[in-house]
Amino acid sequence: MLHLDAATAAAALPFVRLVPALRDAFAAPASVPPRHVHTVAHAGQATGTVLIMPAWSDAGFLGIKTINIFPGNGVRGLPGLHATYVLYDATTGVPLASIDGNEITARRTAAAAALGASFLARPDARRLLVLGTGRVARLLPAAFASVRPIDQVQVWNHRPEGARTLAAQWRAQGIDAQAAPDLEAAVRQADIVSCATLSGKSLVQAGWLADGSHLDLIGSFTPAMREAAPGCLARPARVFVDTEEALQKSGDLLDAMAAGTFDAGQLQGTLAQLCGGERQGRRGAGERTVFKAVGSALEDLAAATLVWRHADGQSHRTGPPHAG
Repeated sequence: MLHLDAATAAAALPFVRLVPALRDAFAAPASVPPRHVHTVAHAGQATGTVLIMPAWSDAGFLGIKTINIFPGNGVRGLPGLHATYVLYDATTGVPLASIDGNEITARRTAAAAALGASFLARPDARRLLVLGTGRVARLLPAAFASVRPIDQVQVWNHRPEGARTLAAQWRAQGIDAQAAPDLEAAVRQADIVSCATLSGKSLVQAGWLADGSHLDLIGSFTPAMREAAPGCLARPARVFVDTEEALQKSGDLLDAMAAGTFDAGQLQGTLAQLCGGERQGRRGAGERTVFKAVGSALEDLAAATLVWRHADGQSHRTGPPHAG
């Protein structure tokens, strides 16, 4: 079994490869059981969440990700997410690789956002606003630039110094990036607003979103988390999700349903339906779109398969070793 670190995973997952791989994965047959969710408590207080996420595909791969989410880590100077991934041969159960799950999680999450935007953002969308400064947020300019002509980036964070630091890092990479001191003003100017936070309260308000804008909500993934006010999902906005599991897991969607601004019947489609051509994405330059993702084990499996093939020097393969 190969043991693949974060650097190896990152080298195998440029967005120009990963986004098309996710598109292919969502369009192909696969089995993705519901995730297992467990609350971690210490001294009677909930401190974190453990997710166990399996998936397997007709391509012959089986994968299981274990991810620990501890939102309080920010004050400790630690990432809020830690994950490991094990990839297996789905026919024999033989372990193929143990892979750094943090890199897989961050890159597939950013790639899923970009995949959604490839169907839902205006073709000429160039102004990106990122909310958050964590591992996923840092990848978003590159991810969106793989599908849209992004040339201006703003970043907002509840700790302004974090936004300034990240903007400076992006500028050092050649990105035209600035910290956004005023969230409302930044949202009003953006073509794409991408939220990658662990927020427990709404950040983006409906009246701030411009006609023709695309709202990307990829940070929150439990009923207790939310990034957008309920009105952001109200008609005439067209709302899409990564998987229908979002209807039960997303605080954004649950809040909007409780407020009466959204119901399941308004859902326009999933990534599988978009990738399979069953549902239409953006229909006009002036409409407002929303993409809500809670994460899918299928995304992890697609990313892990790319990493294994890259590291094993077998990018020509169509399946794991037993397939010859």
